[in-house]
Amino acid sequence: MLRCSGTAMKLALDSPTSMTIGLTETCPLRCRHCYADCSAEPRQEELSVDQWVVLLDDFAAQGVIQLYIEGGEPLAKPGLFDLLRAASPRMMTMMRTHGYGLDHIMGATLRDAGLGRALVDLMGACAETHDTHTGVPGSFAQACAAVQHLVACGIPTDALVILTRQTAPELQAILNLAQRLGASRVGVLRLYPLGRAKRNWSDLALPLNEQMAALAALQVPQGLTLMQSWHPKDRNCCWQGAAINARGRAIGCMYLREYVDFGDVTTTSFREIWQSHPLYRDLRSGRVDESCKSSKGGGDGSKGGCRSTAFAWSGSWTAPDPFDIELNNGVDLAQLPSRLLDA
Repeated sequence: MLRCSGTAMKLALDSPTSMTIGLTETCPLRCRHCYADCSAEPRQEELSVDQWVVLLDDFAAQGVIQLYIEGGEPLAKPGLFDLLRAASPRMMTMMRTHGYGLDHIMGATLRDAGLGRALVDLMGACAETHDTHTGVPGSFAQACAAVQHLVACGIPTDALVILTRQTAPELQAILNLAQRLGASRVGVLRLYPLGRAKRNWSDLALPLNEQMAALAALQVPQGLTLMQSWHPKDRNCCWQGAAINARGRAIGCMYLREYVDFGDVTTTSFREIWQSHPLYRDLRSGRVDESCKSSKGGGDGSKGGCRSTAFAWSGSWTAPDPFDIELNNGVDLAQLPSRLLDA
């Protein structure tokens, strides 16, 4: 819910309008960049779909109108379709998937359950690159087929790629492939120092100048929209960030999963956590030590970039985002701080 405060009529949220849930940390793939350290077997502490459905009632009552589902692999979660059927009458639903095992029948079932948009990871423009990232032969073919099945079933579909040393040379080819498969958008995402990506950082990560060069060289195919997660084009979203991991812990954003724990939403109302947790409130305030000149952020607190990467490299929640070319201040993003390596 929006409220106005102060003489300048600054807008603020009393509760979030969008919620991200890490439905599961189960996944059939073994991605070298997996942020959640997923396993093939379900973890006992994960919430059941029945528990998630109860939480959906709470979210809807608090004004949530968009539900973003990710994992792990949501398709591996028993009861996923029941969750979508419970959510879709009240919320716009989006789901991120690797597409492994997604055929036309599953695509039609997702459509009929109310899925509003799908996002499929493509970690390369060819099987060699993609399957090396995922650790599972054949996963590239399945991801490509998943995009086609989803589009054929009438579900708007994006392709997502994380920018790494391996995907950078194929970035243009990935955009071209996504267009041929029928995707309407491509999201090029930064690499975050979480989970297995942190442990494989030296092999995966690029210096910022090489990241910027890879983005600048892109020519977006006709009919395709390009998104990217580098500030200032991708804004500091902590002001509206709402996320819950597979164990029911409020974490603000999936990219904060290793850095914060705001509380258990199965025992405390999410809205109470949102409004009362001191760090959560601070992160949403938008207060930063330094803002980039290109940022026009005002009431939404978008100045200063991502708080996850700012904290990862500096240990300070108000530090500049080193993935912002104006705020990098000489930080080598190809090298992790020693305190992260020791963690």
